[in-house]
Amino acid sequence: MVTIPVIVVGGLIWFPTFASIALSFTNWDGIGGITTAKWIGTENYRQVATIYPGFWPAVRHNLIWLAYLTFVATPFGLFLAYQLDKELRGSRMYQSIFFLPVVLSFAILGFIVQLTYSQQQGLINGIFGTNVDWLGDPSINLWAVLVLVGWRHAGYIMILYLAGLKAIDPSLREAAAIDGAGDWHAFRTVVFPALRPINIVIVVVTVIEALRAFDVVYVVNKGRNGLELLSVLVTNNIIGEASRIGYGSAIAVILIVFSIIPIIVFVWNSFKDTEQA
Repeated sequence: MVTIPVIVVGGLIWFPTFASIALSFTNWDGIGGITTAKWIGTENYRQVATIYPGFWPAVRHNLIWLAYLTFVATPFGLFLAYQLDKELRGSRMYQSIFFLPVVLSFAILGFIVQLTYSQQQGLINGIFGTNVDWLGDPSINLWAVLVLVGWRHAGYIMILYLAGLKAIDPSLREAAAIDGAGDWHAFRTVVFPALRPINIVIVVVTVIEALRAFDVVYVVNKGRNGLELLSVLVTNNIIGEASRIGYGSAIAVILIVFSIIPIIVFVWNSFKDTEQA
């Protein structure tokens, strides 16, 4: 029962991760076997940070993606969960509507983005009678895609928070009401702190969703013209025409570091505060 999961996780996650770290210090091009790889130290990292033109725009876009999901989509998902927790009439129908995009893959969401924002036959231009090039203009295409990405993310966050709200002991809210606390004050001082375990999950999910984003932009325009992301650069270098395995692995390692550092810091502080309490 333990061996098989360990083999599967080790083979599909940990081995590729450590292999990427090792390959990031080589100039391997994927041709002639791994024995042809030459150790070049941190040269790939130096070139990525100094002479690779797409790297810093991709970092900026990933950070924008993370900020949008953190400060817009996640609070909106919490707001939806808070409203649905009040047992409104038709709440199950609302839950289904808001959760619907979550069951769609990011690839399908990419096709929805194309149908919505197409300049010639898109839904937005068709409704408003405009001729905006939503996906071709680098100054707005990232924000256009983020609107639908946030739509999906908010539904996922809504379900997680709604499950947490349903699990809270009703006596906590009753005690706050007896003390004269209003709905907002009770939520801010009593309910939300009780959601700490859910908050940890939300932070991890949000960081991962933001930094691993790939499918949507790749379906839209292969992550070009204002939609560059780190995951796209990794793909272009490893399986693209350049076939620079070592170079792409260096970008992948940077992406791993960007992903894991905030998660470790937040989870560590959360559990540390829990132990002290």
